[in-house]
Amino acid sequence: MKMTSSVDDLSSVLRNFLLGHVLPAESAYESHLAELHTVSERFGLTAVPPVLALLKVESRRLGLWNIFLPPSLHPIARGVLGKDASEYLPPRPLSVSQYARLSEIMGRSPAIAPEACNCSAPDTGNMEVLLHQGTDAQQRRYLPRLLKGDCRSAFLMTEPDISCSDASNVSSTLTKVVEDGHRISYRLNGNKWWATGFMDPRCEIVLIVCKMDYSHGTWTQYASARGLPANPFEGQRKRQHTVVVLPRHARGIDAVRPLTTFGYDDAPNGHAVVKLLNVPVSVDDIILGEGRGMEVAQSRLGPGRVHHCMRAVGMAQRAYEMMVLRASSRTVFGKEIGRHGLARKRIAESRGAVESARALTLSCAKSIEEAGVDESLDWIALIKVEVPLLCSKVVDHAVQMHGGAGVEGSGFLARTLVGLRTLRIADGPDDVHTETVGRLEIRKIKTEEGHKRSRL
Repeated sequence: MKMTSSVDDLSSVLRNFLLGHVLPAESAYESHLAELHTVSERFGLTAVPPVLALLKVESRRLGLWNIFLPPSLHPIARGVLGKDASEYLPPRPLSVSQYARLSEIMGRSPAIAPEACNCSAPDTGNMEVLLHQGTDAQQRRYLPRLLKGDCRSAFLMTEPDISCSDASNVSSTLTKVVEDGHRISYRLNGNKWWATGFMDPRCEIVLIVCKMDYSHGTWTQYASARGLPANPFEGQRKRQHTVVVLPRHARGIDAVRPLTTFGYDDAPNGHAVVKLLNVPVSVDDIILGEGRGMEVAQSRLGPGRVHHCMRAVGMAQRAYEMMVLRASSRTVFGKEIGRHGLARKRIAESRGAVESARALTLSCAKSIEEAGVDESLDWIALIKVEVPLLCSKVVDHAVQMHGGAGVEGSGFLARTLVGLRTLRIADGPDDVHTETVGRLEIRKIKTEEGHKRSRL
């Protein structure tokens, strides 16, 4: 897939930024975090490595800031930023396919490069939601600091007590109440976990998925007196949930403890168990409206999956290059590792896996551009399953080739293998997306067969 010359230029700029600034900064980044040991240190105000601020300045200077924004949202972001737009937005927006190519480059340093360009999850998805579905007031309140990189955000959906692979199980409640006989408000209660970014000391904004509760007496009486249905979405399975946007430090929102993935705490960003206790919510905090939570949540996932998968390809490509270098620089049993048949087999398999993962993801990006997210659900589910598997295979081969260095916890390979394994669960497990692919393929064939028969 050929990129336009201007995107080629941007790709070259990003690659040089990665090689000249980001990769050399990895040791300083890790050394800073290695000096922090307690939870309060690793997620405190001084936890963010200072080198990151320097990288952000250079990224903005090079025009690499907020390059994730698609053409449809670029004008809205420009309006939100006003006179600061030229400093914080790229000269021209990129299509999904174009940005996918750049995501692969950033994936080579997954902990640093995306944030250095203000292109980190969950901030990118949250910004897209607010730009596309937020009210003017929500955009003015929350977007300027996110677009400028002055704060971070979190997205709270997963819960510890239910199976969130079925999103309709989300059970944190948003109870509708009536105060002073006429004023509508809400109370939010529940438990969340795997709230990525919530532990970050810079996190100021949270988007929370919750289930509507219309059982409070003040509301049922209010609705009855006016001839309104107490639950306007009763029996509508996909209209039971709502997304709200709130300040991270709103009353009743509290971190219970940080979580680790296979022992990694991912400081300073981190993941958290979160308690929601009688959190006050106003009508103005609701995104898009009551009962539209699944619509909001799904809107984050199409392009977001492309970003995740192309970053995974970047990780796998770096691991592949490390493996080939290892094979050509170490000797075992009297000859280079790369002269042994099994090593060559693993290198060949890994090359094929990287190319396959890249091609699948770019095909998905092209489908989203040409047909839209709703008509690309098969591709979106397919890459969610296949790309982490393909990339994990590459990294696993690289780990094997590196021996003890491959499983050493502070190294790139061990961290990457954990990240890719986690990606097979994040945003829904493989099983759910495999089911989706199979269901959509059967439907597609049945539809095609029906068309054929109708023409006979």
